[in-house]
Amino acid sequence: MSMYGRDPWGGPLEINTADSATDDDRSRNLNDLDRAALSRPLDETQQSWLLGPTEQKKKKKYVDLGCIIVSSKIFWWTVAVLVGAGVLAGLIAILVRFVPRHHDHKPPPDNYTLALHKALMFFNAQRSGKLPKHNNVSWRGNSGMNDGKGESGATYKDLVGGYYDAGDAIKFNFPKSFAMTMLSWSVIEYSAKYEAAGELNHVKEIIKWGTDYFLKTFNHTADTINTLVAQVGSGDTSGGMSTPNDHYCWTRPEDIDYDRPVTSCSSCSDLAAEMAAALASASIVFKDNKAYSQKLVHGARTLFKFSRDQRGRYSAGSSEASQFYNSTSYWDEFLWAGTWLYYATGNNSYLQLATTNGIARHAGAFWGGPDYGVFSWDNKLTGAQVLLSRLRLFLSPGYPYEEILRTFHNQTSIVMCSYLPYFTSFNRTKGGLIQLNHGRPQPLQYVVNAAFLATVYSDYLDAADTPGWYCGPNFYSTKILREFAKTQIDYILGKNPRKMSYVVGFGNHYPKHVHHRGASIPKNKVKYNCKGGWKWRDSKKPNPNTIVGAMVAGPDRRDGFHDVRTNYNYTEPTLAGNAGLVAALVALSGDGDSNIDKNTIFSAVPPMFPTPPPPPAPWKP
Repeated sequence: MSMYGRDPWGGPLEINTADSATDDDRSRNLNDLDRAALSRPLDETQQSWLLGPTEQKKKKKYVDLGCIIVSSKIFWWTVAVLVGAGVLAGLIAILVRFVPRHHDHKPPPDNYTLALHKALMFFNAQRSGKLPKHNNVSWRGNSGMNDGKGESGATYKDLVGGYYDAGDAIKFNFPKSFAMTMLSWSVIEYSAKYEAAGELNHVKEIIKWGTDYFLKTFNHTADTINTLVAQVGSGDTSGGMSTPNDHYCWTRPEDIDYDRPVTSCSSCSDLAAEMAAALASASIVFKDNKAYSQKLVHGARTLFKFSRDQRGRYSAGSSEASQFYNSTSYWDEFLWAGTWLYYATGNNSYLQLATTNGIARHAGAFWGGPDYGVFSWDNKLTGAQVLLSRLRLFLSPGYPYEEILRTFHNQTSIVMCSYLPYFTSFNRTKGGLIQLNHGRPQPLQYVVNAAFLATVYSDYLDAADTPGWYCGPNFYSTKILREFAKTQIDYILGKNPRKMSYVVGFGNHYPKHVHHRGASIPKNKVKYNCKGGWKWRDSKKPNPNTIVGAMVAGPDRRDGFHDVRTNYNYTEPTLAGNAGLVAALVALSGDGDSNIDKNTIFSAVPPMFPTPPPPPAPWKP
């Protein structure tokens, strides 16, 4: 039986069921056919028939990667490339690691930053008491270790520490507290610049050395006091007095063996208010040290209350104070301290006091005069007006303060105008130094304060997006103010007719005969007595010790300068003068951008206006 199917080419397809031989039978039959076919020789044509099948293309091999199948050739090429890239990257990394690299060096510090490092060192040289291990002034040692000790019934236990005022060894609290306030103000405004210069910790140590001492000079834990230390040491040589003291003797502080009297006061509003300003401003500097900051604030409140309750000028009853640091009024200190206490506490009662029309009028805020705008250890009016202008510019408290704050702001603008060379409020030397003290001796301390105020005020305006201010009908840009400050500080650093740097240790040409006891006597294990040191005072030789960073009193109104040790009007440095110099230098340092800290000074100030209530909860049906 056979079955028929369809041949795919059109013919019948026969499948014979009889032809169902086994595989073994087929294999035998094929072998027989092969032997039969090859039993006779084949001709050439036949042999050609037996050539193997024509060459076929090799089959591509593939690799199954699970999610995709790729050609094995592509796969191995890819692997090779990746391995090669890894090896190359490793070699590059090794080369980068071990081949010497060229570092892009930071630009060298500007002159203001270089001078800042030195100006701060002056305070290290002026330290009294047990010096810290890293004071970095090799010719200084512990001194004044008996100050204030053994005084029976006194409100203080000891008065060791603090700073010597100038070239002598007297500790005057009035100019010293102004110096600490100035340093604190500069830190509050320019902490980032101090940080960039690597001096932030140093300047804070300097301030704390001063404030720690101030806390010793009155009962700082009490809410009410009735006495305050004004001075340690004595310098009265009037009438030919020959009693050994800090002016008659020429002695290293470390070798002092004479009595150092303590002067206290019970009616000293100006001194107490200035010390209150110092502690209040420092409390903002140390706001991250909560316990210490609160201690300073409490002390400032106590001092200010004392200054208001027991009115009087500290120098009125003291011949020494009136001779060396006479205070002309205490109204400006009320304004100054009230402002700082407001910033330190946020208590509106201090702002109300600082903006009281009567106090401002007594302080001279609404009239001119030859010394109007001259900021110094004696007169803080201009500084207070700048601080209160800051409040108006950034917080704009409005009623009831707006009117008086606008007046202070306008007066500040007038003062800034008076600093410019276009106006004749103050003369200038031929070399360009502004004569804020009208040609009297020791001009530089006033110049550096003005340079600081001009710079900080221009930075306020810049930060408030105000391009300048008006002097009458004329508009001046903030750059003009900075230029004024730069020309004055540049003069002090050496751009003057004598090519003399008035900051010791800065530049190559600076005073070598500074009026300073410690710097002028060698540290040679010889103790010179009161008169024995006179030979060093009168010596024509340069000081054996360089008092780095000391800004001397300065040139005269003809740009003249005499580098003579005995002439303190030219060659004596002071704490207050150097504090103004430090403030001006840090304000001008860096890349010239106005990098003031807008907010830190307002840390304790509450919002001027009540916080709006939160929106109501979403309505739900």
